[in-house]
Amino acid sequence: MSTAGGPSVAILVAPGTNREGETARAVELAGGRPAMVEVPELVAGGATLGSHDVVIVPGGFSYGDALGAGSVLSLGLTDVLAGWAATGKPLMGICNGFQVLVKAGLLPGPPDATRRVTLTDNERGRFECRWVHLQVVPGGAVDLLDGVDELVACPIAHGEGRVAVAADGGATTSDAAGITDTVARLEADGCVALRYVDADGSAAGGAYPINPNGSVADIAGLRSPAGNVVGFMPHPEDHVHEVQDPFGRPGRLGLSVFRSVVAHG
Repeated sequence: MSTAGGPSVAILVAPGTNREGETARAVELAGGRPAMVEVPELVAGGATLGSHDVVIVPGGFSYGDALGAGSVLSLGLTDVLAGWAATGKPLMGICNGFQVLVKAGLLPGPPDATRRVTLTDNERGRFECRWVHLQVVPGGAVDLLDGVDELVACPIAHGEGRVAVAADGGATTSDAAGITDTVARLEADGCVALRYVDADGSAAGGAYPINPNGSVADIAGLRSPAGNVVGFMPHPEDHVHEVQDPFGRPGRLGLSVFRSVVAHG
């Protein structure tokens, strides 16, 4: 339901989320109208998403990351978010929000399928806070990131951001060939949305710190097969002005991500 004021973007807020302010600012700069929606009210039926065009689950440490990052919030929101995703409208998760969408089974999805992807502890076993470069991987019937036409530079800040996959065909997770098959299926379904690359756009090849957490195949973000659900670990909302880049480089703004997603609303 787009209006003259731009698409309405619901930003879900729960105990422990802490990136809603930066996300709202990025939405405004991208031409959207941010609206904070409290998750407890949403789950209790006191708030709805029906009047909005886009939903974003922002970063933070929802419910203290009890039971694993994003797990508790995903338990309460699975039905709500699955219903929203079924409408075909855009749904985006950032960092903790990405963890929520993965734990809810919406990424890569569908939610009733056997889960083949998770987010787990960084390979080096520590919290990582650093700048990274991202490259969009085109794909999906709908591609919420199709408006991003250059590399994106932005920070990460997470301890459980490593994308790990179950081996395909019932093999054990230590079966390298089976894992390769699973990644190939994700790629064939258009589910790989973003990859970690170096500053020149060359593949990270798993090298630290270009790939900061050891994610399989350098995957930084995923999309659903339908394309209207996307999530990623890095924080593009932290690079919406060039002055925010500590290296003084022009362009590569995370704002391009928000402009692209909002444009689909």
